[in-house]
Amino acid sequence: MSERVYLLPLWIRLWHWTNALLIITLTITGVSLHFADPKLPLVEFSLAARIHDLAGLALVAAYGFFVIANIVSGNWWQYVPKPPGILDRCMKQARWYLWGIFKGEPHPYPVTLEVNFNAMQALIYWFIMYLMMPTLLITGLIFMFPQFAPDRVFDMDGLLPVAVLHYLTGTVIVLFMIAHMYLGTTGHTVTTMFKTMITGWHEH
Repeated sequence: MSERVYLLPLWIRLWHWTNALLIITLTITGVSLHFADPKLPLVEFSLAARIHDLAGLALVAAYGFFVIANIVSGNWWQYVPKPPGILDRCMKQARWYLWGIFKGEPHPYPVTLEVNFNAMQALIYWFIMYLMMPTLLITGLIFMFPQFAPDRVFDMDGLLPVAVLHYLTGTVIVLFMIAHMYLGTTGHTVTTMFKTMITGWHEH
């Protein structure tokens, strides 16, 4: 018989789905802008640019809400990898993801109300949410307001390294999103974790 714990408050769920929708929107419009082809547009260029800017500003607001809400609620602690033995726990978790799960082995670190993320998740989520996301947003804002960009960087146009960094961090976040969706299928059933993000109740 499965156990249930109320894991995710409403604000986390609303932020999560808003964040997901905005990132998908930014991915589609970003691809349309980066690989623009007038003969085969994913989204027409000028429309893609307008939507990308609006979705980007909305993502800045959503991220600001995420940071403030995490501080106020104390949820930021979930994103801090807990020593000791982080490396060993990450290796054990990786082994489970790679083949233990396919052999029907139990999860090495079941979710609890006190510890939502295993060591690997905490490391990756911290990297994405507190390093990659701010980098993506800052570089995006510089693109929107290029007067704040340096004129030259290493004898190159000041916007060039900003563009490269924005593209690379965006790619990392898209890859994370794809992996995140796959790992969402590794719960008690294929749909368990998706239901958790809708209802807040976790089953294990």
